[in-house]
Amino acid sequence: MGTDLWTYPESVGRLDLTGFEVEAADGSIGKVDEATNDVGQSYLVVDTGVWIFGKKVLLPAGLVERVDREEEKLWINRTKGEIENAPEFDKDNYREDEYRSAVGGYYGSREAESAREAEEERVADRS
Repeated sequence: MGTDLWTYPESVGRLDLTGFEVEAADGSIGKVDEATNDVGQSYLVVDTGVWIFGKKVLLPAGLVERVDREEEKLWINRTKGEIENAPEFDKDNYREDEYRSAVGGYYGSREAESAREAEEERVADRS
């Protein structure tokens, strides 16, 4: 992940990711419903479909690890568990600084890192 949570990796460029499939570290989570390319403020709104009952989630652009333009798929460096436990999507305020700060704090925190490591161990134990 880059140093700025709200900036896409350079490899993404100015590509519109709307409609792309989204893969977490441990499987598919849905499709990009909305994507921004605002400098230092970029994010994805992902519609999770049937996974976590059709909720939407806000993901900072810096979570994107890689993009396959031909398959229209992107990968993020977080697990399903981390995404499911993120702050609830607020359809009325997701563009506001206060809400984005809460989301950024969650994804940038050591708590999220610990949850990711625990989830990776749990997945490895099933193998």
